[in-house]
Amino acid sequence: MRATRRLTVAAIAATTALTLSACLASPEGNDQGGGSAGPDDPIVIGVSLPLTGDFAEPGKGVQRGYEAWAAYVNENGGLLGRQVELIIVDDQSNADRVASDYERLINQDGVDLVFGPFSTRLVVPAAQVAQDYGFLFVEPAGAAAEVFEQGFDNLFYAAPAIADDHYDHLADHILALPEDERPKTMAVASMDDPFAQGTAYGLRDTLADAGVEVVEDEVYPPNTTDFSGIAAKITDSDADLLIVGSQYQDGVNLVVALQQQGYQPDMAAISGAPTNAEFPAAIGDKTEGILAPTGYTPTATYPSNEEFVEAYTAEHGTPPAEDEANAWTTGQVVAAAVEAVGCADPSPECQQQLVDWLHENEVETVVGTLSWDAQGRPQSAHLIQQYVDGEIKIVLPEDVKEADLIHPKPEW
Repeated sequence: MRATRRLTVAAIAATTALTLSACLASPEGNDQGGGSAGPDDPIVIGVSLPLTGDFAEPGKGVQRGYEAWAAYVNENGGLLGRQVELIIVDDQSNADRVASDYERLINQDGVDLVFGPFSTRLVVPAAQVAQDYGFLFVEPAGAAAEVFEQGFDNLFYAAPAIADDHYDHLADHILALPEDERPKTMAVASMDDPFAQGTAYGLRDTLADAGVEVVEDEVYPPNTTDFSGIAAKITDSDADLLIVGSQYQDGVNLVVALQQQGYQPDMAAISGAPTNAEFPAAIGDKTEGILAPTGYTPTATYPSNEEFVEAYTAEHGTPPAEDEANAWTTGQVVAAAVEAVGCADPSPECQQQLVDWLHENEVETVVGTLSWDAQGRPQSAHLIQQYVDGEIKIVLPEDVKEADLIHPKPEW
């Protein structure tokens, strides 16, 4: 049995498979009775994250975002006048483990609220546990279509758009290009992961329906490290447009393999990896012209974003990226419901009030104003960013762009 300790908001990000938590507020378990917490007791929030395994890199980003949000909230009076404490455990990127983690967080650790994990593969089993216990489930990273097809009525995705719609602005731009500038062929490669495939296939299918030919279409397992074979096929295809659905390290490894083989697409759209601050150095700083969808930019003028960027940068020395922002947004969404309803306990009555409030209201966040349909799909759209003059900048849509889109892509 794994030992636990409560994770205070100042705790250092975990780098091992050890369970992270703090002294438990309710060691005897959770009777979901509600009403037993005093005004000086913390609001305890349970989270399971992939801090090791295939999704460790973005999982740690989500952890940083959650911790930064909790620290900021506590420095500004807490929720309902109470401090916030996090219990964060490592699910090791394992779907079975994440389900048992949330069972334990609710039943044994007696948490008042839960936040979701990273990745569609982990969100679906975690959300099922939350649904079974009647808990509100706001999550930062389960964007694949299948998340919203499970019949959950307690789930809300804390980002502007689901995976299939991430590239909508780019698709519109490509199809509006003069015919002699529009890509004629495309090569697609995606991790065998619902989110990664959702982003890649959403763009692929839209363009294919408009007549762009798919000349290579590859799917690889999450643990793939050798991309030489896939890179060779894509290089041989000489496709005008490259579409990659990645998480992080897989995207890096594939780009490096393509560089080594001399493939030079006119346009490269890569989801996942390019939004990570370590991406440029990982591919030899040859990023110019790479496109990626994002639900967040540190330069956004949304009312709370300035405070978020300032608080996060002061703690970490660098501005937040998308994973950190979606985690902070998760906190904002839950906090808005808690403050509006006036409760934060595990009782079915409180949890249902929180769910109902979010179904009926909008929330102002660092990624913009969010609202959801009945299945928890956000009703907005992702931005398109591109590396321009060595910096990643918003290029679409036109009304919020920070730079003009570069096309064709310079050689990498």
